[in-house]
Amino acid sequence: MDISTLLGLDSPLLFLHNILDDTTSNKSKNSKPTHAYVRDARAMSATPADVKEYPNSYVFIVDMPGLKSGDIKVQVEDDNVLVISGERKREEEEKEGVKYVRMERRIGKFTRKFSLPENANIEKISAVCRDGVLNVTVEKVPPPEPKKPKLIQVQVA
Repeated sequence: MDISTLLGLDSPLLFLHNILDDTTSNKSKNSKPTHAYVRDARAMSATPADVKEYPNSYVFIVDMPGLKSGDIKVQVEDDNVLVISGERKREEEEKEGVKYVRMERRIGKFTRKFSLPENANIEKISAVCRDGVLNVTVEKVPPPEPKKPKLIQVQVA
């Protein structure tokens, strides 16, 4: 039995943390997450992002070093979830006799999801990738104009 179960700490966040750190457990192979799942979960949690709010828009800034714009996908799901995904592939060396001595750069698929606020205009979203940084701008829906009082002409009877 897991310590988090004993303490009643079965939140999804702790579950993800346990999956990421569970590499030395003696559990059966059927209950252990696959290597690809753990790799993808690490990539999702390790993709850094900043979110800024401006008076007329929201800007999502995501580090994408080494990716071309064709490797990045930006879309909106369920009318309010911004999804940024892509895949970083290993560069294929064509030179004979070349081998890696150390491999530290992350490769594989990644996904980041952000819930958009109610005032986000999903029809006006733009994305620009420059120098390895993706900027996704989501414009805000302008607030409704305040209703002007209606002037009623008073007639003489």
